[in-house]
Parts: sequence; structure tokens; C-alpha cells
Amino acid sequence: MAKWLVGGALVFTVLTIAGSLWWSSSAVEVEDLPPIVEVPAPVAEPAPMVARAPVPRAAPRAVPQAPVAMAAPIEDAPPPAPEPDMPSEQPTGLQLYKRGTKPLKRGLVVPEDFELPPGYVRHYQSTDEGERVEAILMFHPDHKPVDANGQPIPMPENRVVPEELAPPGMPVRMLELPKSDESKDVP
Repeated sequence: MAKWLVGGALVFTVLTIAGSLWWSSSAVEVEDLPPIVEVPAPVAEPAPMVARAPVPRAAPRAVPQAPVAMAAPIEDAPPPAPEPDMPSEQPTGLQLYKRGTKPLKRGLVVPEDFELPPGYVRHYQSTDEGERVEAILMFHPDHKPVDANGQPIPMPENRVVPEELAPPGMPVRMLELPKSDESKDVP
């Protein structure tokens, strides 16, 4: 009985392989794709323009104001950017940024060839005129400095590294702000 089972399975396997080879060798006909018909998009007609009568506005009331003391003009200050007269002339792109809105940070200069230990980063800045200044040393945002005993050291709010926390071996030199920079000295 076992001979018949093994023999039947062998015959079935040979017939299956032969059928697979015959079927894969025959050419398969593929139907052509149906033609693609492009329908033009409907054209919307513009709505007719309706003239509207102007709405009268109330005249502004005169409010007495106290005299305002004018500050002395700054001689080397850049001219102020013209304000847009109409709502359609809203500032875009670089016009959105006023000069001197982000003052330069003053800190320890990091030489380019100095390898920084973990927890420190170089902070690159440029003046309003686009002049690049030397990189200063700052703490990495994820770094929590600790002292020799493992106690946390309070990090400055602006993350600029003070002289006493400079990494060992780094030359200590403070950044000299360019004379053309109108920003305030930020510690």
C-alpha cells in the first residue's frame, strides 16, 4: 500500500512540474488598453462685476495729545524701512525682519581648530550688514553642566559659557563686537 502512495505522489509531482513548464513556455496574449479620452476642464465664467456705492465714513474726532519729547537723532543709524502705505504692500521675505532685532551675543571666542568636548557648541553669528563674526562658545541645549562633585551648575539663560566654565586647554578671549553693529551689548 505504501508503494502505491509513494508512486502516486511521484507521478503527481512529475505531472505538476511538466504542466508548469508547458504553461510558462506558452505565449500569453495581452489585451490592448482602452483608449484614454481626455475631457477638457469646464471653464468657469467670471461673475459679472457689480458696482457698489462707497460707504461714507465718520470723520475722525480730534483728540488732544500731550506734546511728545523727541529724542536726539542717532547719526550713524541706518534709515528706517518705509512702512507700507496700502494693505497690499505688506512686507514679505527679508522685509519682515527689522535691523537690530536680534543683537549679537558676546562670549568666549572658539578657535576653529579647537576640538570641543561634549556639551559645548560653536555659535556662529553675523551682523545686520551680513558680516560674519567669530564663533562663540555656548552650552549644548541638552547639556546639564556639573561641578567636580557632580552637583549641577546653574546654566546661564542665554547658554553662553562664562570664562570660569571654559573647557581646559581653550584660550580665553572675549569676542570684540564690530563697530558697525548697532546692537546692544548682550552678556
